[in-house]
Amino acid sequence: MTTVEIQFRYSTEPTEVELFALANAREVYGIRRISFDRLAETLLVEYDATRLNAATVTQLVRRSGLQLIEEAPPSVPELPPVPPQVRPSTDPPATAKT
Repeated sequence: MTTVEIQFRYSTEPTEVELFALANAREVYGIRRISFDRLAETLLVEYDATRLNAATVTQLVRRSGLQLIEEAPPSVPELPPVPPQVRPSTDPPATAKT
């Protein structure tokens, strides 16, 4: 199984009818997960690429009635900055005088 995610941006808040249609799309063999990000107005669909392709998934989402704007690039979480590495000194150690 090859899991793939495709993200869509939509224009209007989904209606109850559209949400029920998308819930039924989850019954399609190969659709693993459908989730909304209401703040970003995106829909994320996780599917099995050995069973479905992106065109079929897009068609399923469009058939629900949801008004799609575009297929959005997947969001990549920001990685924390890498701390600088301390390099060992190449100078000989200083000797203490007593």
